[in-house]
Amino acid sequence: MARAVLRVVQAGAHCSVQDGGRAGLMRFGVPGSGAMDRVALTLANHALGNPVGAAAVEVSLGGVVLEVEEGALSVAVAGGGFVVETGSTRVGSWSVVTVRAGDRLTVRRGPWGAWCCLGFAGRLGVEPWLGSAATHALSGFGGGAVAAGRRLVVDDARIVRERAIPCPVWARPPGDAVAVVIGPQERFFGVEQIELLLDGRFYLTDAYDRMGVRLRGPSLAPVGALGIPSEPVMRGSVQVAGDGVATVLMADHQTTGGYPKIATVVGSELDAFAQLRPHAAVGFRAVTPEQAVAMARLRTAALSRLLG
Repeated sequence: MARAVLRVVQAGAHCSVQDGGRAGLMRFGVPGSGAMDRVALTLANHALGNPVGAAAVEVSLGGVVLEVEEGALSVAVAGGGFVVETGSTRVGSWSVVTVRAGDRLTVRRGPWGAWCCLGFAGRLGVEPWLGSAATHALSGFGGGAVAAGRRLVVDDARIVRERAIPCPVWARPPGDAVAVVIGPQERFFGVEQIELLLDGRFYLTDAYDRMGVRLRGPSLAPVGALGIPSEPVMRGSVQVAGDGVATVLMADHQTTGGYPKIATVVGSELDAFAQLRPHAAVGFRAVTPEQAVAMARLRTAALSRLLG
């Protein structure tokens, strides 16, 4: 059985093992986690012939440097506009390259995007937790953080054809307003706050991790809502604290919360939203629940065509 071993020379913050996520356990208080950009994970694995939800390394803006200590295998990088270097080869994200013992593989930030997925042609040897290798950042449960000194073992390592991976237009950060469905607690916000959400300009702040991102922009202070009972929250919820600051919840979000949610980002837009960098500007536009469902179906059909 072919095996490859890669040593982590350097890794930025929030670099971790992720897969398709830990489904079905939020009712027990267990976050779903999984890749910030689920489309990137799917396409990286598909390019290598892996199951689309297989474990990979998620790389943040801090980048990662790996050294191949043993074996040879192909790797795929998808998501964002990162730069991939190995030996004399220098390509961008959305590429499949092959590395061999003695090679050094560097993935670093490029002109756009905040996250990419580094997939391996083979099976990344990590211990699952509750049926998934997805790492929950706050607890460290799952495949775990990818930090300097760690060794990544890939079993059944394979070499596949080096090639470019088609990058869908909708995998890039939104050039216009992100679609949201207003609610579910719009009753705690006046007409003025709803209009500010839809007409105002917001900026991602440095308070940004896998759990969520705080926004800087017009105050959306709720009225009399801070005593509401905790209830389930979901990825994409736009919750507003008493100071009027909005936070968009992301992959490692808590399972319940007591802050009112003024809106919810449409699920099919979340992967592109995740690729916005701190200080990037963003706007929001309202769609109906029916339109959100139609958008999700169109995106699923488009992804299915790419996987065909």
